[in-house]
Amino acid sequence: MIAPTLTTERLVLRPLMQADFAVYAGFVTSDRTGFMGGPHDLSTAWAWFCKDVAGWDWLDMGGLMVTYHGAPVGQVALSGGPDFPEPELGWFLFAGFEGQGFATEAAGALRDWARGRLATFVSYIDPENAASIKVAQRLGAVLDMSADTPNNAPTGVYRYAH
Repeated sequence: MIAPTLTTERLVLRPLMQADFAVYAGFVTSDRTGFMGGPHDLSTAWAWFCKDVAGWDWLDMGGLMVTYHGAPVGQVALSGGPDFPEPELGWFLFAGFEGQGFATEAAGALRDWARGRLATFVSYIDPENAASIKVAQRLGAVLDMSADTPNNAPTGVYRYAH
């Protein structure tokens, strides 16, 4: 599958390009990934970036760069494969773009696109990550205490209704 391009009132969610790697790697190697087990090294950033690109061909899901007036502000993704018990809707924002509703708007667009394409999907969120929990709740996700977590980690699983 070719990665889609989605638009919202303010944002364009587009396929990742090689030129996006610098800003992506800057995020993955920063302290901002504390709720994602980070910071990580450049090798991990490259592996994740390539998975987000290749996932569209292999799994019919992957990452999309979130842009505002053409500038990257973050990423949303549908992730699968052996790392996740179920497909995951995930998001992150680059420094300076928090508090503007970008995560909710972008993740909502990808959630809407995924409905009808995936039988089920969830968001795996660290229980300490209050901001992401609020985004998931705004998107209608409900905590599923009975769901499996990646590597049996102490992670909240927020399930989206179809």
